[in-house]
Amino acid sequence: MRQLIATSFISLDGVVEAPGGEPGYHNAGWTMNSVEFDPSAYELKGTEQSEASAMLLGRVSYQAFAPVWPTMDEQFPMYNAMPKYVLSSTLTKSDLVDNWGETTILRSIADVARLRAGEGGAISIHGSATLVRSLQEHQLIDRYNLLVFPVLLGSGKRLFTQETLDAQKLTLIDSQVYSNGIQKNVFDVIR
Repeated sequence: MRQLIATSFISLDGVVEAPGGEPGYHNAGWTMNSVEFDPSAYELKGTEQSEASAMLLGRVSYQAFAPVWPTMDEQFPMYNAMPKYVLSSTLTKSDLVDNWGETTILRSIADVARLRAGEGGAISIHGSATLVRSLQEHQLIDRYNLLVFPVLLGSGKRLFTQETLDAQKLTLIDSQVYSNGIQKNVFDVIR
């Protein structure tokens, strides 16, 4: 069985929307504007690239990343080389970029469950808050890699579901606090 790892930049109050400066959100760019830059706080991103064998994205995140990430070989060489899976009921093959490696469209959460149940290494989920919430509701997330920023944003897209669920217990397997106040918290889901 493969491991599904949700990775995210997240505010203390659980917001993940527009961390990098996307237009249309009143706090866009909060990851760059809320703290001083400390490169050690982002070492987790390098670790994630070497530990993952594939990437899973929702449609919105795919459409945001696909025009940009393939041109960032210096920052994302392993991500750019690995297979990608996109969960979407509307994308077609003609909507996929042709310079970002092998990409497979999945049509349902059941398709994701089958992918997870197969052979291979870990699958990293970037952005894709709607997808993460749905996978959480179906108890398919195995690990959360969170960089928690010391900022409260109030409104915005949340990483964690608001649906009523049975408690999902977690165990903290790695944590660190950096000079700029960012906290790395890596949690495995206990099954």
